[in-house]
Amino acid sequence: MESPFVIVDLDHALDCHTPQHEMAARDRDRVVLGVAAEPTDAVGGFDILLTGVADPPRPWVGCPDPHATARKLGHIVESLPAASVALVQVLRMGGGLSIPDRLILESLAYSTLQGGAAFRSWLAAAPRRTPRPAETPVRLDRDGPRLAITLDRPWVRNAFDAATRDALCEALQVAVADPSISRVDLYGDGPAFCSGGDLAEFGTSRDAAQAHLVRVHRSPGALLHRCAPRVTAHLHGACVGAGIELAAFAGRVVAAPDTVIRLPEIGMGLIPGAGGTASIPVRVGRERTAYLALSGAELGVEEALRWGLVDEISDVDCATADPHRAVRH
Repeated sequence: MESPFVIVDLDHALDCHTPQHEMAARDRDRVVLGVAAEPTDAVGGFDILLTGVADPPRPWVGCPDPHATARKLGHIVESLPAASVALVQVLRMGGGLSIPDRLILESLAYSTLQGGAAFRSWLAAAPRRTPRPAETPVRLDRDGPRLAITLDRPWVRNAFDAATRDALCEALQVAVADPSISRVDLYGDGPAFCSGGDLAEFGTSRDAAQAHLVRVHRSPGALLHRCAPRVTAHLHGACVGAGIELAAFAGRVVAAPDTVIRLPEIGMGLIPGAGGTASIPVRVGRERTAYLALSGAELGVEEALRWGLVDEISDVDCATADPHRAVRH
């Protein structure tokens, strides 16, 4: 079987300027990595572009040893080919779709992977976790034209369970339906904005097709997209998986200095499933999104700011759950 990835050394490749449609036809079922000592122009058809230059322009990712990083990513792709290839396919296709259609595409791929061997293996090895639900997982505070929405399960770092998803949808429907609300602030109470999907619920759904319908029907990402210009997400601590996928839909993202961003789903045999393949590429491009998801690497707040995933770093405690506490702009 052909390798699920290919690494192209752009410093020596004769065909590094191959037209994008030709490269896509040749490698549509592989992850294509481009590596160069320095960023080059007019490079198309690559899923990830790595360079040894620090802070390179988009779509490049800078790293001290790009060839070593490429080999590490290649090992991940070889270990988890179904999720890795599905990720880049969704990102490639998503560029020509509307945000609502990108969300549907992502959910279809996510449901497919839920039935895959890699996810079943991860699930079997994962420790059992006891659900720790909240009576009110999302809190709303209205002050005139301002609506504050607070994720309120601090004991699990606001892990995103089905009840939180449904409550967040209800809160966002208020903002979508009421044009008198001119500002929506999204917070997370406690030590982290959101630590990602609640692992206590992973694998509890036995019907992947029905789960797809639920994700599309109850989509916080779709609602955030509809009111995005009015939304400011206030990040702090861990912003993992759903924590950054949903926040990236906001028109403005303000992050505390301790913010750490990560997309861990590939390691579970999945792809981002809370809208990340729709929201994050709009801010950073599909190549950098693919790098974040495939590597699972932590992205610090300074680099997130340079990439455009964060719009401002605030030294004010923007993690507060008090909706009357101002954030300095």
